Amino acid sequence: MKVTWIVLALVLFSQLQWTAAVPGAGLHTWDRFSKLPYPGDKAFLYDNFPDKFMWAVGTAAYSVEGAWEKDGKGKSIWDTFTRGGTRVSRGDVGSDSYHNIPGDLRALQQLGVSHYRFSLSWPRIFSNGTKESYNKKGVEYYKNLIRGLKEIKVLPVVTLYHWDLPDSLQTLFGGWSNLIMVELFREYADFCFKTFGSDVKFWITIDNPFVVAWHGYGTGVVAPGIKNDSDLPFRVGHNLLKAHAAAWHLYDDRYRSSQGGRVSMALASHWIKPSRTRQENSKACQCSLDFVLGWFARPLFVDGDYPPCMKRNLTHRLPSFTETESLYVNGTADFFALSHGPALSFQLINDSLRFGQTEDLGLRMLLYWVRAEYNNPPIFVVESGWYGSGNTKTKDAKHMYYLKRFIMETLKAIRFDRVNVIGYTAWSLLDGYEWYREYGIRRGLFYVDFISPDLKREPKTSATFYSKLIEKNGFPQLPENRPEQGVFHCDFAWGVAANSIQVDTIPTQFADPSVYIWNISGNGELTKVPGVLASPMHRTHHCADYGSILQQVSDVHRMQVSHFHFSLNWSSITPTGRMSDANETLLRYYHCFVSELQKVNIIPVVTLWHHTGKLSSLPAPIEAGGGWQSEETVQAFAKYARLCFQQLGAHVKLWITLNEPNDEDLEYTVGHQLLRAHALAWHVYDSEFRKAQGGKASLVLHMDWVEPAFSFNREDVEPANRVLDFRVGWFAEPIFGSGDYPAVMRSWLQQRNNIDLFNYHLPAFSDEDRLLVKGTYDFFAISHFTTSMVYDGVEDKYTFKDKLQVQLISDVTWIMSPRRNSPVVPWGLRKALNWVNSRYKGVPIYVMANGVQEDIARFKDSLRVYYLYNYINEALKAYTLDGVNLKGYFAYAFSDRRDPGFGMYGHVQEEVISKSSLAHYKNIIHHNGFPAPGTPQQQCPLAPVHGSGRFVLTKQPVVGFLSLVSSCMLITVGLVIYYSVKRHKLTTKK
Repeated sequence: MKVTWIVLALVLFSQLQWTAAVPGAGLHTWDRFSKLPYPGDKAFLYDNFPDKFMWAVGTAAYSVEGAWEKDGKGKSIWDTFTRGGTRVSRGDVGSDSYHNIPGDLRALQQLGVSHYRFSLSWPRIFSNGTKESYNKKGVEYYKNLIRGLKEIKVLPVVTLYHWDLPDSLQTLFGGWSNLIMVELFREYADFCFKTFGSDVKFWITIDNPFVVAWHGYGTGVVAPGIKNDSDLPFRVGHNLLKAHAAAWHLYDDRYRSSQGGRVSMALASHWIKPSRTRQENSKACQCSLDFVLGWFARPLFVDGDYPPCMKRNLTHRLPSFTETESLYVNGTADFFALSHGPALSFQLINDSLRFGQTEDLGLRMLLYWVRAEYNNPPIFVVESGWYGSGNTKTKDAKHMYYLKRFIMETLKAIRFDRVNVIGYTAWSLLDGYEWYREYGIRRGLFYVDFISPDLKREPKTSATFYSKLIEKNGFPQLPENRPEQGVFHCDFAWGVAANSIQVDTIPTQFADPSVYIWNISGNGELTKVPGVLASPMHRTHHCADYGSILQQVSDVHRMQVSHFHFSLNWSSITPTGRMSDANETLLRYYHCFVSELQKVNIIPVVTLWHHTGKLSSLPAPIEAGGGWQSEETVQAFAKYARLCFQQLGAHVKLWITLNEPNDEDLEYTVGHQLLRAHALAWHVYDSEFRKAQGGKASLVLHMDWVEPAFSFNREDVEPANRVLDFRVGWFAEPIFGSGDYPAVMRSWLQQRNNIDLFNYHLPAFSDEDRLLVKGTYDFFAISHFTTSMVYDGVEDKYTFKDKLQVQLISDVTWIMSPRRNSPVVPWGLRKALNWVNSRYKGVPIYVMANGVQEDIARFKDSLRVYYLYNYINEALKAYTLDGVNLKGYFAYAFSDRRDPGFGMYGHVQEEVISKSSLAHYKNIIHHNGFPAPGTPQQQCPLAPVHGSGRFVLTKQPVVGFLSLVSSCMLITVGLVIYYSVKRHKLTTKK
């Protein structure tokens, strides 16, 4: 124990050491994060924030206060800016916080924050910007606010300047372009420190000086809207730095000792990643950050001067600091106040500032870069969050999940990267006027009804989420989040699935008619004799003659699975749709395939018809005759099923009639016919073949999980239940349940049809059909790949499902796979299995396909390794903890050749490559799950051996040739011995 603590102490000590910052040290950030283990590093982190971590929420005066000319307030540059040009709305009223301090305080109490960041309106305190225009009523408003915060035990974080400069200063002096602003700002700061400082421990002098300089005096996007001088932004930035330094020194000299506060400047930044993995691209990224964040951060935190990249690119356009000014500016920040979010990222960055690289939302990497670049300062995230559209009300799922992502990245930066983050500020408390976006977006945790007379406020789902997060101080580990240890039952089916198999009906055994010479005395190689062909051999073909079968079966056998699932091709077996025209050669091939599988103790699982979306897989004449809309197709399917049962049933013990027929884009009339087709096929097997063949039959339903986007009340669950009923219950309930469609489907579609805008016809089951369909199963089989979330709001028209009136969304903290809208969410499988078990208690369940797409060039397929481990572990939880009657699991897929991007076998030309995931899957199969270390090995009876498993050489022509040569050699040796003995006898007689 003592040794352990010594080692731990040494590790912690080594982690806490940090040498003085080397200018440009952040350059290694991109290389560091590119080498972190994938996808494990992207997985959600369940952990808590440090004790006394500061949880805050913020606002800006012009966005929320309103009362733009009330009680002696002077005009700001925003009051003027919004009354000119093409602006259509103004912040005259905002959220009316000026008249609603109690409402703001109630909102803060509901959140449970420890700190509230707000800004003082300079023209509300000094109406024309100077102390001679002191406005008592404006000062009283802020005193009342701070007094109210004290009563509810919330500490203020006060910003002196958040973009609303007194308009008179802009008119008289040109605003921040004039050096006189340094002294005027110092005068204003002095008054604020003196008046409010006894109750304020965190001060922000200026918010986001980049936006003020670049967009206020460069692009003209924000107030004061100047855009005539390309060099002006850099002069403005120079003055902003000097004004901040003047305020910091003032506080340090006069107020710090008595008030004990800290002062900084809020610096905002985007994140950016290299467009290519080359050193030049990383340097370009470094330059992009230097032009936005480093412009102000380097003078404050490093050496009192601008970044080298700016100086190289701008030369004389960039003002310079004298040695005295550098010393005066450097070190004037008591903490790093970092702002991150849509006020800058993805909205206000010019292409020129990206330097040809790709902008990204990586807050964790930005935090690490600040740590590396600026000597590990304490970082207070003073603005972070996202936004919703202007018509979003209280269900702001997108905002909530981005907030979750940024907070989780902050936690990872603390725990994994040793970044000294001391607080986080969600933005913002209230919906308000969003600067150049006006009221087009909403960023508040509380919804404000701008139309109602009293500007009614309601907490959004993001507010509920944030309050619960603060209460728990992070994301504590829950039992269901921990990996489960244990094993499956002994007869658990471990399988692999493929949409189809490679079909090559030309036998390869003895197929090569060429004549070869064996160079025995030389190198021993076989040499083909040009132009000489042997006579064709007349013999009966055997299953062993098919090289393509032996190769595939050999590859499946090497996976150590007990089952192999694949689909037949109806249109190839009966091209005309008539059984009399069946392709006997193809049926023989399929028969050989399943028999060869059985010889090596692999149980074939065969699908009769695999739904392939818009691409028809029906025989062409049947498709032309109406496809699944036609009753003839249903009857033809039953006949086709009978043919397959006859030809292959001796070797197939698990049949799938239809694979994934529950495509939500199918018409309900087609779905009805598919149900009848399945039922007819099942009854054919049950009545004609089950007794002799002893197999089982069912269908496979596609069942990705659907989770409520919010789970704060019972109403939040209803949209998810509706989607599951429409996607899965549509086929499951008639077969496994009542014999009819779910009641939810009927009532919902009836309601939609009553609007007279829709015609969703859900067929009715006759008594005969109900009896036909109900109970036509031996097990419940699902294919499952991913999880999505839903709620009954409208936020993104592209992912809004109009028929079901639900909005689809993903949690942006989930690991994303290369496949669109297919995140990796292992716990979704457990929930899907429990849904089936709760609806149809005790039904045997197979996971018939489960897999993830990955780049086919990645043979070290780490995403698939992660996927298989975690999804199978969730299946184990369903079996051991929840009592689900889980019978088997099939990984998808067998090979990239048939299922590109999903296979555990890859290919380089004709060579078969085993990917990393295959070894990991075999290991799980070998242990029959995840046994706890040190537990005795599970004792299971050995499976019966059906064949010798002969797969030494798969090049069958060579095997045949060598067999022939061996036979000839034996005959030759026999003849030599015979004549030698005979000659010896003759010699003896003589």
